[in-house]
Amino acid sequence: MGAVIRERRQSRAMTLQRLADLVGCARSYLSSIENERRENPPSAELLSRLEEALGFERSDLVELGAWQGAPEQVKREVARLHSTEKMTKRLLEMLERARTTTPDAPGADTNGARGRNLDDLYQSGELRRLIDAISPPSPHSSSGETANRSAGRRAIASILPLEIPLINSVAAGYPTEFTDLGYPASVADEYVRSPDIADPDAFAARVIGDSMQPEYREGDIVIFSPARTVKSGMDCFARLEPDHESTFKRIYFEPGENGEEDAMIRLQPLNPAFPARTYPRERVAGLYAAVSVTRAL
Repeated sequence: MGAVIRERRQSRAMTLQRLADLVGCARSYLSSIENERRENPPSAELLSRLEEALGFERSDLVELGAWQGAPEQVKREVARLHSTEKMTKRLLEMLERARTTTPDAPGADTNGARGRNLDDLYQSGELRRLIDAISPPSPHSSSGETANRSAGRRAIASILPLEIPLINSVAAGYPTEFTDLGYPASVADEYVRSPDIADPDAFAARVIGDSMQPEYREGDIVIFSPARTVKSGMDCFARLEPDHESTFKRIYFEPGENGEEDAMIRLQPLNPAFPARTYPRERVAGLYAAVSVTRAL
């Protein structure tokens, strides 16, 4: 604070005595403030008068005085939070660069985070080191610290692409038995990530069969989102009753025999070599729209 006051006073060609007269304090007292010889900061009232006399923004010096008088423990905690904020900004910048960068993109390189994709950052361990620095684990944490750290890790996790469970393979031919633990699957042996998916109930399945060719091939990983409104003509993961069968098809809502709207659901393969199947709507236990597909090259 002292250096800030002295610099502003000198920039205005004002003597110590002149400033002391303006704010109503002794010259010696003002000198002790400027030279940091006082352990406690001046009163908020005097600091307000100094702000006015020296042309500071209102509360600039008052807030600085409050900071100067804060306990060391508080200062250390604020410094830690500032450091965490800087590292979090760095993490966000890295993730944004990685999200928009491909290995052969112009300007891509292998030195530092610039030009590196998300897989590179993950495999190098750089992401984990930065996340641990922001929210380090500790075996001696109190319950409150653990809760705060968990909240911090959840916040960091929200920055990263959502982890999506990859359930059992789904046939792109005739419906096959659905043998997973039940939808929505929260536990899986394998997970995939997608930066464009925000639905926490999203799940993925690996296509088998060739009834959805040419748009989908065997081995493709398709992500389905229960949050997406299903409309006629969409490609969907379908669950059928009473045998809990599942399949991946393009679906169409059709009228029933008596003209009831959307009473029937047609499961249409994209490969003309396979026949379509039509079911009463009550036999279709669930329809989940496909929102993303990943294909290995």
